[in-house]
Formats: sequence, C-alpha cells, structure tokens
Amino acid sequence: MRKEQKGTDGKKEVKKVVKKQTVKRVPKAKLSPVKVVENKEGVKAVNVIANAMLDKKAKNVCSLDLRKIDTSICDFFVICNAESTTQVRAIADNIEDEMIVKCDKKPVREQGKENSFWIILDYGDVVVHVFQTQYREFYRLEDLWNDCKKTAYED
Repeated sequence: MRKEQKGTDGKKEVKKVVKKQTVKRVPKAKLSPVKVVENKEGVKAVNVIANAMLDKKAKNVCSLDLRKIDTSICDFFVICNAESTTQVRAIADNIEDEMIVKCDKKPVREQGKENSFWIILDYGDVVVHVFQTQYREFYRLEDLWNDCKKTAYED
C-alpha cells in the first residue's frame, strides 16, 4: 500500500506502508535421546572386515560407531588406507571374500573399483572405505564423524 504526503519542502513524497503480521510461536519439540540398539551382526562384520584389512597389510585400520548419530545412514564405518591402487584393490577383494565365507554377506553396493583410489563397499549396516593414502589424508572422514566412538585395530 502506498501513501502520498507533502514533504517539508512542498514536494510530494511516496512512502510504503507495510502491515505488521503476527507470528505464532510453535513450542520446540521434545527430542528423546537416541537409544543404541545392540547390533551383534554388525559388530561381527566389523571385526571380520578389520581382520581382512589387516591380512592384506592395510594401514590405520579403524571403525567408527555411528549408532548414536540419528542421521547416519549406517551403524558402522570401517576405514583403512594403502599406498598403491593395487593394494587398495587387493584389500577390497579380500574383504568381500571374507565376508562371504564368515558372514554369508555380499555388498549391497560397491563403488570405486574402476580406478581403486577410494573403494566403498556397502553392507547395509556397515560401510567400508578403502582409501589410497593421499585420498584418506584429503577427505579425513574421521574428522567429519569425530563425535562418534572410534576403535583402532592393529596387527
């Protein structure tokens, strides 16, 4: 809406008049604490994957427990790195073989085998990341998920 008035110098001035709107405040929803559900299959899979990584001399093997994070897409990440693309591929292949033998599971999805810089194996509740060292240092997944429990594995 516009309103015309004469200014102090005799010229017409045009001012916009804005109607005030009332805003209803909605009470904040009460969030219930996230309950960690025991996932024995997931824990077993994490151990099988970590051992399969170590069998192929993977470096910096660790798992991240994402169950307390309500927006996560899985329960666990298992992460490692290797110096060459050949070793990255060998680690990923060994993980797949061990998971079939010991857990009777094949990955739901897999990505990155064409260049082997970063291979992702998705087992539903567990997602595996096998990096070439320089890519792990660049992406730093552990830093992105630093509010969850981290477990390191050594040979």
